[in-house]
Amino acid sequence: MKLAKSLFLGTVAGLAAVAGAQAADLPVAKSAAVEYVRVCSTYGSGFFYIPGTETCLRVGGRVRAEYQYLEPQAREDASIGFLARGRVQLDARTATAYGLLRAFVRMEMDRRSGVYGTGTSTNIAQAYIQFGGLTAGRTTSFFTNGDIANENWGTLRFYDYPDVNLLAYTFSFGNGFSATLSLEEGSFATNELTREVINPVTGLPVTLAGGQRLPDLVGNVKYSGTWGSAQLSGALHQSRSNAIVGGEYVDSELGWAVSGMVNVNLPMLAEGDALWLAATYADGALGYLGFDPDVAVGSASGTVFDAYIGPDGEIETGRGWSLAAGLNHYWTPTIRQSLFGSYARVEYGTTAPSADFTEWRVGSNLIWSPVSGLDIGVEALYSNLNPRGILGEDDDDAWEGRLRIQRDF
Repeated sequence: MKLAKSLFLGTVAGLAAVAGAQAADLPVAKSAAVEYVRVCSTYGSGFFYIPGTETCLRVGGRVRAEYQYLEPQAREDASIGFLARGRVQLDARTATAYGLLRAFVRMEMDRRSGVYGTGTSTNIAQAYIQFGGLTAGRTTSFFTNGDIANENWGTLRFYDYPDVNLLAYTFSFGNGFSATLSLEEGSFATNELTREVINPVTGLPVTLAGGQRLPDLVGNVKYSGTWGSAQLSGALHQSRSNAIVGGEYVDSELGWAVSGMVNVNLPMLAEGDALWLAATYADGALGYLGFDPDVAVGSASGTVFDAYIGPDGEIETGRGWSLAAGLNHYWTPTIRQSLFGSYARVEYGTTAPSADFTEWRVGSNLIWSPVSGLDIGVEALYSNLNPRGILGEDDDDAWEGRLRIQRDF
């Protein structure tokens, strides 16, 4: 019995050895390498490396639900409005020997009704490339100070974060100092920054039918530090008319605007507190005050244009200035409030087809952020418009209120 058992075990061991030798001679199939998503902490939270590259990507977005009340003037006027807005954005960054290479895209979609207007829109709000000091594409105009911590929802009269197509270069001098030179479209297509030239004979606007010849030239000098930031900006803007006076086209006129914007951090009051101030003067470039062509508050109205044709056939420019300020205060780490206001004055010559006017606005909001990225707030805004020199037309005012629920991610 013992002999049989020994022979059996010896046979099994021999077979196992032979099988192992044969298996060793066979090729071994290697499993594919797994690409794991790596966190990229170089540019802040939310970035990760695109697998197989050294490019860091952040995917973000926003959903906003807003409800507005606007004091009506007539029975046919809507007094309430609904707005739903969605935002998706991609931010890709790569470190190179020439500096940061960045591509940014922001897409926005909204559906609105009532006082917001009725309809649906989809647009590319921003799409730009940065390479070292170069910025090319659509982004916030360099006329404004992007560090300003304004949280007003309603409109104030200062140059408040408009997006334009541009080509710019920023020079960094170190220690917080920088300067930027930018060629900007001035939003010609939507008439946001360019006002019509008005023919006083017909009373009709003469638009840029003569064709755009020069982009707006925008420049700034900026300082950013731990206490806040300060920026001095300037812009040149050309007004061209296709009107013919005395057998010749009216000469073009070059308008300009200057602005100073300061943001001051106030951690001695509470973490996150800040005060901001903005002052702007414009001559022939009134879009940089933050106005649309038509201004209305209640039954009072005004028209804003850069230039008009005087009786002598020459282009005359409109002039204006604005002051705006705001204070942000955190009552608790999750509850904050903003108080803000602006005052603006627009003036023309005695032969202008529109009257001078003044406007002032003041408002406040209260925002609760129960969790990170979620804001629930209310805002009230009072505005007053005073057309000066128009017989039979007095100043008027209006109230508006908003409820906003917003999630950023």
